[in-house]
Amino acid sequence: GNPELPTAVNITWSSINFKTILQWQPKPSGYFYTVEIHGQTSDTKKKCILTTETQCDVTDLLRNVKETYTAHILSVMSSGMDNFEEPPFAVSEKFTPYSQTVLGKPEIQNYRQKDSKLTVVFQDPLTPYTFPNGSFQSIRDIFQHDLQYKLYYWKDQSSGKKDTVTKSHTFEVSVDSTKNYCFYIQGIIPSRRENRNGQESMVVCTSVERNILDEYGAEVFIIIAVLAIAVITLAIVLSVILCKRKKAKAAREKEPLNGV
Repeated sequence: GNPELPTAVNITWSSINFKTILQWQPKPSGYFYTVEIHGQTSDTKKKCILTTETQCDVTDLLRNVKETYTAHILSVMSSGMDNFEEPPFAVSEKFTPYSQTVLGKPEIQNYRQKDSKLTVVFQDPLTPYTFPNGSFQSIRDIFQHDLQYKLYYWKDQSSGKKDTVTKSHTFEVSVDSTKNYCFYIQGIIPSRRENRNGQESMVVCTSVERNILDEYGAEVFIIIAVLAIAVITLAIVLSVILCKRKKAKAAREKEPLNGV
């Protein structure tokens, strides 16, 4: 039989939106790896046969997303596949795509803040799986009613967040018409015990036109008014002083010279 070969260690599943990569260590030297995917109810399938890589995209073998799988990482010589003796292998942890894949970032398509209403329209992340017509399935197509989205929003330059939940592609929330708002979206699977919250979308801020009072607040105008009053008062005082000096000077010039 084959000499005893090193077996894989640190086997991990990495899955986002059902695109699933199997990773392990170490880099092989003088031998190869072959991946076997074992399902609870499905036949064993091989992938990445005789590879020198330490990762394997197994997405297409996990189409039954509610199935629970384990991966066997076989260590083989180049001729090992023809040998009747079972090669040494390592076994991964169990993996169920439906309950363990991470929800990716939703894509914000457009948004609008008009008067006291903020409207946000977004798109579901796509998966690698396709319909018979070739179009890609979204995570909503797979999770259906298990999927929700949460909108986090707050006044620009403020730290106080609010949130609301929807099962549609649109959020509509009441806001202060005089303030700009920032927000982001996150997918959620409430029925999960782990990985309930997905990745956060990019943060977007509105830019409604605001008047100067809204922009800077009443405090700034009070300060400006006080400074203006101070400047005007100073100007009046200086004018009075200059006026008195001129009158005094004119009075001295009209006095007759002594001894003439």
